[in-house]
Amino acid sequence: MQSAALTPQEFFDSLAEDRIDGMNKLRKVILENLPKGFSEEMSYGMIGYVVPHSIYPSGYHCNPKLPLPFMGLASQKNFIAFYHMGLYADEKLMHWFLEEYPKHTSAKKDMGKSCLRFKKSEQIPYALIGQLVQKINVQDWIEIYERNFKNKAVTKL
Repeated sequence: MQSAALTPQEFFDSLAEDRIDGMNKLRKVILENLPKGFSEEMSYGMIGYVVPHSIYPSGYHCNPKLPLPFMGLASQKNFIAFYHMGLYADEKLMHWFLEEYPKHTSAKKDMGKSCLRFKKSEQIPYALIGQLVQKINVQDWIEIYERNFKNKAVTKL
C-alpha cells in the first residue's frame, strides 16, 4: 500500500491507530541513528531515507530525477515494513544482521531481500535496527551502490 502523503508528517498523521506507536518508535530510532548526509522524505509512497541530489547529483539509475534510495519505512496492510538496501547489497552486513537478530527478539524473522516485516510492533528489535542504521554512512552507500547496481545497470543498456 503506497501512501498519497506528500510529507513524512502527513504520512504519520494518516496511520491506523494500531500502527502509530510502533511506527513512531521505529522512525525515532532511525532518525537518532541515521548517519549525517541522508535525508528523510516521501519516496515510493513511504518514508524514505535517501542520499539527496546535493550529495549524489546522479540520482537513482532507474530514475535519475529521484535521489538515491537507501532505506524505507511503510505501513502495509498486515505489517510494518522496514527496507534497508544495504542488507541486499552487502553480504557481510546481511550475515551480521542474521546472526544478531535472534539475540534481540524471539519473533520469527519475516524477511525479503531488503525488507523486514513486523506484524506486531512489540516484536520489532528497535535496538538492532538502530545498530543497523549506523552501519553504513553516505559515502559507504554510494560506493556499494555504484559497485553493485549502477555500473551493472549501465552495462546492460
